[in-house]
Amino acid sequence: MKRLFISLYLLLSLSFLGIGWTLDSFWQHKTDENIVEKAPLIALAQVLSQLPESDRASYLNNITHFSDFPLSLMNIEQLALTNKHHLKSDSLIALSPKPHSELYFIAVGNQALMIGPLKLNHSTKLNSLFNLFFYLSIVLISFLCVWPLLKDLKTLNTAAKQLNMAQWNTRVTASKNSQIYDLSNIFNKMANHISHLIDNQTHLLNAVSHEIRTPLSRLKFALALILQYAKPHIPNQKQLVENTNQDIDEIEALLEELLSYTSLDPQFQQPKLEPVEINQLVEKTIKRLQTHQKKIITFIPLEVQTQVTINAILIDRALQNLITNAQKFGDQSVIVEINKDSKAVEISVTDDGEGIAISEQEKIFEPFYRSQQQKQYGPRGYGLGLAIVKRIMNKHQGSATLESSQGKTTFSLHLPLDP
Repeated sequence: MKRLFISLYLLLSLSFLGIGWTLDSFWQHKTDENIVEKAPLIALAQVLSQLPESDRASYLNNITHFSDFPLSLMNIEQLALTNKHHLKSDSLIALSPKPHSELYFIAVGNQALMIGPLKLNHSTKLNSLFNLFFYLSIVLISFLCVWPLLKDLKTLNTAAKQLNMAQWNTRVTASKNSQIYDLSNIFNKMANHISHLIDNQTHLLNAVSHEIRTPLSRLKFALALILQYAKPHIPNQKQLVENTNQDIDEIEALLEELLSYTSLDPQFQQPKLEPVEINQLVEKTIKRLQTHQKKIITFIPLEVQTQVTINAILIDRALQNLITNAQKFGDQSVIVEINKDSKAVEISVTDDGEGIAISEQEKIFEPFYRSQQQKQYGPRGYGLGLAIVKRIMNKHQGSATLESSQGKTTFSLHLPLDP
């Protein structure tokens, strides 16, 4: 915003100054060359040139009546001028031997008529002050024109930032005389529309959470009663019930993932962050996930204990998603390593699986995206695990990255030391 103000202000100021200076220079150039102001002196020189040289001095003395406008004749050879050959009877040559004074020379036959020294009029200095005042006035007027626009744009910028931070009740208040009045109305309509969409989404999620889980629970209860009380006249009845129970479990797991993903939306409250010793947190997560897995998880902790301000539950969830994926798609080993620099702590999870194609790496963190590797070889998933990881890292002002090649895939969590 400051850069916009400075660029706009400089553009206006320099434009006015440039135009004013150009016009002033052009005007002075034209007026200096105006022959009307110099015509009397040129006429006098031409009159003197018609007289004999012996009569010129007396004639000149008879017309000299002003001490501040001296006139004198001298031979051209006596003049210490570098441009004697430029002396003509129809043009003047000006010199400034001293500050605030000038001499003028014009040819009169073999002689030169010298006018001066003439004291410069103080109006020249006053004219410079007037020009300075004029240009400063232009700069001030430009500032007064640009300043209200800057204030309005700053207000709009603040409102946009608040809306970006999920403060959906943000509105822009601008007077009818404001230059952003129409823009503020459009912004407010957009904010209202977004707010309504968020409310509708929240109501839908509440319905999914409460309304759908209830019939699923009743359905699981009915299936349990079928095995206990119904006659086994249907072939493979027990297997059918178990398969149905698995389908219901999958629906419940999908609902749980959806609710988890949505709860991490920026519109919801920022989670509580507390200092946590990162080695202990990661080691605890690894021990819990190692219990029912044959693949050994190798842990490389930091050499010194380090506290990071995080939400332990969310980071545990993100790390659990990464390690679980590594266990699914890795061949033999999973390595969890913690590194640290001056700005952030990095938790990386590496497996020795087939790898992820380059064309899929940019999409892998998108919700509901399932890689071809997962579709063909891996267990069934919902495409929300890595999207949840990304949102968890956004909540911590960190990031999640991927590096993958044949035989090695590494997902990394970057946690700032000072969020």
